[in-house]
Amino acid sequence: MRNPGRLLLVAGLLGIAACSKPQIEGVDSLYLNGAIYTLNGKMPWAEAVAVTDGEIVYVGTGVGAEALVGENTRRHDLAGRMMLPGFIDSHMHPIMGGGYAQALSLDTFGTVDDWVAAIGDYAQDNPDAEVLFGYGFLATTFGPEGPTRQLIDAIESERPVLIVDEGFHAAWANSKTLDVLGVTQDTQDPVPGFSYYKRDANGDATGYLLEGTATAAMESLDVINEQTLVEGTAIVFDIMNSYGITAAFDAGIFNAAELAPRVLDRIVADGEMTVRYVGSHAVAEADQFKAALDDIIRIKAETHTEDYHFRVLKIMDDGTVEGRTAAMFEDYQGEPGNSGETVFTESQLAFMVLGAASQGTDVHIHALGERAIHEALNAIETARRHKPDTPSRFTICHIQVITDEDLPRFAELDVIAQSTPLWAAYDQYGKQFVSDDQFNRFWRYMSLKESGARLTFGSDFPASGAGTLGISPLFNIQIGHTRQAPGEEDKYPIQPRESERLDIDTLIRGYTINGAWQLRMEDEIGSIEVGKKADLVVLDRNLFAVDSHDIHKVQVDMTIMNGDIVYARDQ
Repeated sequence: MRNPGRLLLVAGLLGIAACSKPQIEGVDSLYLNGAIYTLNGKMPWAEAVAVTDGEIVYVGTGVGAEALVGENTRRHDLAGRMMLPGFIDSHMHPIMGGGYAQALSLDTFGTVDDWVAAIGDYAQDNPDAEVLFGYGFLATTFGPEGPTRQLIDAIESERPVLIVDEGFHAAWANSKTLDVLGVTQDTQDPVPGFSYYKRDANGDATGYLLEGTATAAMESLDVINEQTLVEGTAIVFDIMNSYGITAAFDAGIFNAAELAPRVLDRIVADGEMTVRYVGSHAVAEADQFKAALDDIIRIKAETHTEDYHFRVLKIMDDGTVEGRTAAMFEDYQGEPGNSGETVFTESQLAFMVLGAASQGTDVHIHALGERAIHEALNAIETARRHKPDTPSRFTICHIQVITDEDLPRFAELDVIAQSTPLWAAYDQYGKQFVSDDQFNRFWRYMSLKESGARLTFGSDFPASGAGTLGISPLFNIQIGHTRQAPGEEDKYPIQPRESERLDIDTLIRGYTINGAWQLRMEDEIGSIEVGKKADLVVLDRNLFAVDSHDIHKVQVDMTIMNGDIVYARDQ
């Protein structure tokens, strides 16, 4: 599964060998002797890049670049290493993730015993903590009934304990937490079957909190506040830079949304804003749909700064397969009558999408289940029909289970298909809840590409299921290419369908130029071209030449944003 990177490089250089010398001298920085993959179709490969005032001013041959050297030019010899545009994470939650940066992080692929032991160790190591907070468990590991409060009660019963799952759609609580929350047999579920407290045969809460009940628990326990967000988000930005990321779309801060501008302002003031940031206004409850359009207009106007802008309407329309809350066309296995739920009715969804199209606002819709995806496409089709000239860009994110009929509609309606490649490596954890037909329609990346859809990729951190490693584009690129968890190839199965494995070029595009398109920044970033921002990443090896199963071992040597080096690996 290799790509002919060396042949592509030679062909690209032949095409640029005759490029003319630009009328500029004494550039700030010069990167020479590289395998520079530009993502510019007119000049796919180059040897050298010159930067002045944070902008790319030359892309071409080494010979042409030498003429640009001035007395103060900083020369960087790439020595054959690969340079790409800075990676773009098209769906993550860096501020929300900042709230978890210093919390207990469980090994998602551990056992229940591993998690209980880790919670016990964390409790002992933090004797003064009023609340014990963490994340990372995989709900399916517990079986159909999910986690129980008694498991935590056995090791910590005096203090509230709240552990959020790997997808951030559910939580595991002990009895003390339920007492603090005031949850009794008489407590009403916010949205039965979607946002609810799992109960046992006696009607008592088991300690498994789904969707909005998990969010409400975090709010009540005050586990996330402004100071933890400032400290944690700065940590997350540093981690992102270490993985080569220079821009990101924040798909929602939810219970801390009102704090986000202050958090970012403090990070900017501290000189730690090393990521281009596009934020969103997230709606996740049915009663929010009428106000959503007025709210996003106000938020767009209030948050437009040089460093960040909240300007996308994020619509949370269903849950997850492992929580059996993703909206399907058939019931979940072993749960007659439960086919999942959408947060909004089709008419409510269409109201928001059409309204956004009328005002030129971009829309990002969370939809994992086949029914949720179908209804999201229907809403976008309505907007396209009534507002054919809208400048709005539409994205459906996650897209776990897609019907054959809906595959071509992404391209037909010009809908961006956004997802997280690493999820395609552990589909066996959701297999037990769906039919064989549905399971074979998981993560249809190659089918979407072949239908003409524009693909973008991101981590969904902190909901990636792999901790901070899940942020890494290289880790995700390998899994998108192999559909296997990195490691011993014989140990991990290729997840079906094998035909959905993507080529390296498409994965790179999903993390660069296509991501720039989704963020509406394709004229500024996403490719290495004269006039664009100098957002760049240097890798120690060429992704087109390395073995498929070694991509995750490729190192980010340098990350550059606005011409400034924001990360350099110790060598």
